[in-house]
Amino acid sequence: MGNIRPTYIKRVGEELLLRFPDQFGTSFDENKKKVSELTDMTSKSMRNRVAGYVTRLVRIRMRSDAGAVR
Repeated sequence: MGNIRPTYIKRVGEELLLRFPDQFGTSFDENKKKVSELTDMTSKSMRNRVAGYVTRLVRIRMRSDAGAVR
């Protein structure tokens, strides 16, 4: 079983990926910096949770794209 993320974390993460798809990659540390630049979040834990969710979404998309090529 995985973590269940609150809706507001998912909403912000998905919105960032829709608006800036080329800004994010599979590195959590780099995504953390990008979330700080692109949003006005003041909470460090909230920023980390959004960055973690974005990283997870990017990895899932990369995995599904690689499977579609075969």
